[in-house]
Amino acid sequence: MTNFEYIYNMSLYKVIGVMSGTSLDGIDLAYIHFEKTTRWKFEILVAETIPYHKKIQAKLQEAIGFNNKDLGEFDVGYTEHLAKVINAFIKKYAIAEIDAVCSHGHTILHQPEKGITYQIGNLEILAKLIQQKVVCDFRVQDVELGGQGAPLVPIGDELLFSEYDYCLNLGGFANVSFHKEGKRIAYDICPVNIVLNKYAKQLGVDYDNKGKLAKSGNYLLSLGEELHNLPYYKQKPPKSLGLEWVQEEIFPRLESAKRKEIDLLRTFTEHVARQLAKNFTIRSKVLVTGGGAYNDYLLERIKYHKELDLVKPVNELVEYKEALIFGFLGVLRLRNEVNCLKSVTGASKDHGSGKIYNYH
Repeated sequence: MTNFEYIYNMSLYKVIGVMSGTSLDGIDLAYIHFEKTTRWKFEILVAETIPYHKKIQAKLQEAIGFNNKDLGEFDVGYTEHLAKVINAFIKKYAIAEIDAVCSHGHTILHQPEKGITYQIGNLEILAKLIQQKVVCDFRVQDVELGGQGAPLVPIGDELLFSEYDYCLNLGGFANVSFHKEGKRIAYDICPVNIVLNKYAKQLGVDYDNKGKLAKSGNYLLSLGEELHNLPYYKQKPPKSLGLEWVQEEIFPRLESAKRKEIDLLRTFTEHVARQLAKNFTIRSKVLVTGGGAYNDYLLERIKYHKELDLVKPVNELVEYKEALIFGFLGVLRLRNEVNCLKSVTGASKDHGSGKIYNYH
């Protein structure tokens, strides 16, 4: 039996999922067992977030403006940093059995309409540095096939969380996925923590704990309406958002309002709640994950705008669902199965995306 046939016929996979999101909190790692029986099952054995040092965090924010040479050098440096983090995670938890490390990398450029998406940390040297098989770089092929390259999580929602009407992730951006008329639909709704964290930091904290700061601010009606009427919100899916869009469309409007940070927080939190509520049918069961799931005020405002059953699962799943699903995307890629859905990204076909690097 060839190595490929062995992988394809396996029913139990032991992988490490690795994710770094736009909110720049740090690198999420999860050691997961997946098992294929009548349906896919999973268990997160251990998981941890390794915060970024301020220097790396600053470079990740600045990298969008790097020239090709500087970006290439940063990619190498980031890949080496990622390898150290993964090796430390494996050592700390004495993880002995690993079929693959499945890594998203960190998005620096995402302009699918121009055929561009670039995630650093997906270089072949990663496999050698960690001495493990690596599955990574999941977005590029989809963009080459005319897709948005995002969101990629919905195949996991479809196969791992089908009991919910909607799966909502509240990270740097809010994205949603759901089953409609025989196919999976998914798209980015609006920015969330990428904006809220910026203004929380200006108020001296890393994030708005439970939304208490926003709750104490004043709502700026004219700014709220201006945000609500942005053209993106009228577009039909497939559609996705990136840092570039936030820098062009959101930050300039918030800054030009020249109002207190606390009021900008309140206004943008309300904006997010309105945008999210619009995307659900009444009394739906919604799985809510990502850091924004801890924002009690945001969840309260969503339910103000629409009667919904917002289900916040155990903290482990709230925090590590994306690492879990990128682990799952890697497993599907190893099995040569579809992990990108054209109904979600707009690509020309369903396909199995991701590069596989061996360390030998």
